[in-house]
Amino acid sequence: MEQVGEVEVIIPGPTVLFQVMCRGEKSEKRFYACSACRDRKDCSFFQWEKEKISEERLHVREEQKRLKKPPFTHSKYCTRFREFVALPLDQRSFCVDCQQLLLPAEQSAHASHQTLSDDITVARLRRPSLLLRALENKKSNAQYLFADRSCHFLLDVLSGLRFNKVLCVGTPRLHELIKIRSTEDKTNTMKSLLLDIDFRYSQFHSQSEFCHYNMFNHHFFDGKEAADVFQHFLTEEAGNKVVMVADPPFGGLVKLLGHTFSKISQTWRDLQGTASGEPEMPMVWIFPYFFEPRILDCFPSFTMLDYQVDYDNHPLYKLGSTGRKQSPVRLFTNICPKNIVLPQEEGYKLCSICERYVSAENRHCPDCNACTSKNGRPWRHCAECGKCVKPSWRHCSTCGRCVLPDHRCGQTGCYNCGDPAHKHKACPLKRKKNVQSGEAASRRYGNLTAAKTRKRRNAPRKKKKKKKKVT
Repeated sequence: MEQVGEVEVIIPGPTVLFQVMCRGEKSEKRFYACSACRDRKDCSFFQWEKEKISEERLHVREEQKRLKKPPFTHSKYCTRFREFVALPLDQRSFCVDCQQLLLPAEQSAHASHQTLSDDITVARLRRPSLLLRALENKKSNAQYLFADRSCHFLLDVLSGLRFNKVLCVGTPRLHELIKIRSTEDKTNTMKSLLLDIDFRYSQFHSQSEFCHYNMFNHHFFDGKEAADVFQHFLTEEAGNKVVMVADPPFGGLVKLLGHTFSKISQTWRDLQGTASGEPEMPMVWIFPYFFEPRILDCFPSFTMLDYQVDYDNHPLYKLGSTGRKQSPVRLFTNICPKNIVLPQEEGYKLCSICERYVSAENRHCPDCNACTSKNGRPWRHCAECGKCVKPSWRHCSTCGRCVLPDHRCGQTGCYNCGDPAHKHKACPLKRKKNVQSGEAASRRYGNLTAAKTRKRRNAPRKKKKKKKKVT
């Protein structure tokens, strides 16, 4: 369960059960909603917990599910891919509008669409993340893809730690790189299984390499067949070591993700016959550093590394003139930090006291006995708080902690009205302002409409010209 503002989250299955927590009231309201989409415009599913659904509504729901299904099954996609690769280069085509590989018989139906038909080689098909259009809806399935720098670093670290299997949860770029390396280097025996909610990857990866999957509720869309592929991959046969690398959407609820990753780890334990007291499955969770407390609540054994992950298509989290100087995205892992060597050419250094690599500006604090910086910049130690804080923060004797200099003392509740009984989202003043602004907009629209009507009424009428009779 997780407290999110005024909502508590309970995980029952393919959907999520939300519980509205009204402070000061005994009544509880529970409803089911989509686990992947945070906007009703993307997925309109809503159902009260004990609501009885009519046959008509069930029929409408089934019809909506049918319309949202992929046009082909995964096995059919694999058959189509083999036919596509067998075609000559001049007969290959990819529909940009439909995001689909086209066979010759289908090209006429897509004649009005934007298509690619130049140089769709096998090498290009091995990198579908470069061919497909990245989804950028922040409230559902935003796809931010690793830059090659981060992707190669991750793969080098995992291969150096002698992992033979990589479970890629939402990391298509890493999955592609593993496949390419195993193709080019026959001595490389590393295998990968991609779990991703984007069904378009079914066109390029076989059923043993890709599963259509929702990481927020551990749901396999292809049912038992895909779940069996997942379990077979986690089985460590002939000494093959498995590691999970997950790159979830940053807007996702940490508790939901933690619940899913715990299930994966438990499945791995059961398959190996490992006792419950034994270590967890090796995992790498990629997420912004400011989520560290929530992630550690789910996995106390995790450590946040200083390595900064950057993305090709993210407006801020990438290197270069258009992004931030320092990315806030980090690696959270239960692998021993001293075994993960960060690249010194990128400014990382070894702290002999902490026995791990840290960023260049992360100074070791003798009072905390740790390299304490979280954001890559040097932090300072506050004697009153007994810990290191950001250099821009100052200790406030009223609040009893370090805060920003221009903060409002004692502000623990709503920062809109100051009431400690509720948060900003549930502020009645905010609702009142929204209603008033809506009424004002309606009045402005009504006044404008009335003015246009008066103008039309008062406008002088033009005399109609009489038509001359033709004799």
